[in-house]
Amino acid sequence: MRELLKRSLTGIIYVFLLLAAVYLSTSAFDFLFLIFGITCIYEFKKLIRLQGYYIFIAFLALWWVFIYLLGELSQQEVLRNILLAATLLVNILLCLNLFKTKVPRYSNTQKFLITIFYIGGGSIFLTMIPYKEDFVKSLIIGVFVLIWVNDSFAYLVGKAIGKNKLFPSVSPKKTIEGFLGGFIFALIAAYLLSLSGNELTSIQWLILAAVLVITGTIGDLVESKFKRLAGVKDSGAILPGHGGLLDRLDSLIFAAPFAFLTLQIYNYVS
Repeated sequence: MRELLKRSLTGIIYVFLLLAAVYLSTSAFDFLFLIFGITCIYEFKKLIRLQGYYIFIAFLALWWVFIYLLGELSQQEVLRNILLAATLLVNILLCLNLFKTKVPRYSNTQKFLITIFYIGGGSIFLTMIPYKEDFVKSLIIGVFVLIWVNDSFAYLVGKAIGKNKLFPSVSPKKTIEGFLGGFIFALIAAYLLSLSGNELTSIQWLILAAVLVITGTIGDLVESKFKRLAGVKDSGAILPGHGGLLDRLDSLIFAAPFAFLTLQIYNYVS
């Protein structure tokens, strides 16, 4: 009971911070996710035993260029697409690594590149999602809602009726029933979101939900494999009852570049 109360209080504070940052100002939103990105990099750095602290300098430089400087550059689309391609490539390679039984031996350079694109790139594209012509609050809140609904109902359905393991070699507790339960409720939430605003059509919200659920689940498995290789249960202890911040944001960070690509395709076809 105490553990449930602890998790609930931590979750409420976490949600309050996110909503406050979204509604306060774009600067508050950017700053919050900068702090989130730095914290997740710190936790991931310890997880994979990345030596040195130059990763933080690289991330701050990348953040400054893509969040603050990019709008002033004539080649902004090219630069954004290069970062997106690199981030997606690293994420796809991490996804493929889930199926390998051999323990990977990464050099410090490889660890740096994985961290800067998987965590750094994911954090940057998560911050970019609400920016179209203006800052679209309902869009980023919708993304949060879809991930939360998926996570919550995947857990509840899996706990209630889950029998068939989704990926037992990486995450023994995840079940196919839980995944399908989260997927279905996320689609329902996506349809309800389409009724509350006009930033996306119903079909676009449903497609975005599918992208977030599938890639978010993979992101959770990717982080679980890194924790399994490191021999730890959580990435950190900053959130009482939840573990590290990366444990809370792993789905969003991995899914963010795929969601951003989906939204870019929407803009192109419309």
